[in-house]
Amino acid sequence: MKQFRTLLLVAIITLGFNSLQAQTKVGHISTDLLISLMPETKVLNTELEKLSKTYETELKAEEAKLEAKLKKYEAEAKSQTDEVNQQRGIEVQQDQQNLYQASQVAREDITKKRNEKLKPILEKAKKAIEDVASEQGFTYVLEASTLIVANGTDLLPAVKAKLGIN
Repeated sequence: MKQFRTLLLVAIITLGFNSLQAQTKVGHISTDLLISLMPETKVLNTELEKLSKTYETELKAEEAKLEAKLKKYEAEAKSQTDEVNQQRGIEVQQDQQNLYQASQVAREDITKKRNEKLKPILEKAKKAIEDVASEQGFTYVLEASTLIVANGTDLLPAVKAKLGIN
């Protein structure tokens, strides 16, 4: 009788554990791929590329001016006093520093704009993933790129459909 109770207790615990496991659905999705497929991301990339080219053009023009000034100063160096040449050298160094700072500012501006405009895209993707997971009864959704084995359900097709992405 005592063995029967123990056996019954083990059976109840096992069935309870199995029912708990059955209720847990796990899916996976590649958020990087999803975000890259979103039309908003393509628009963002086009805007950033345009901004980057604008900065690049401006920086190249400033660099060309600096090179022209340097060549002019080098050509005139023999006919100038040491004091004038020294002052010109300081001026060229300041111009080089200004050009470097301008390139840093441009890089920072592009990064800032990217982060600002990417935030709503990430939020939209996250909401779509949460909605699909909820609709399909998933308890957990994991990032596919970090999984070694991903035999579970891939939510990418369902999330793409939810967002209207072909």
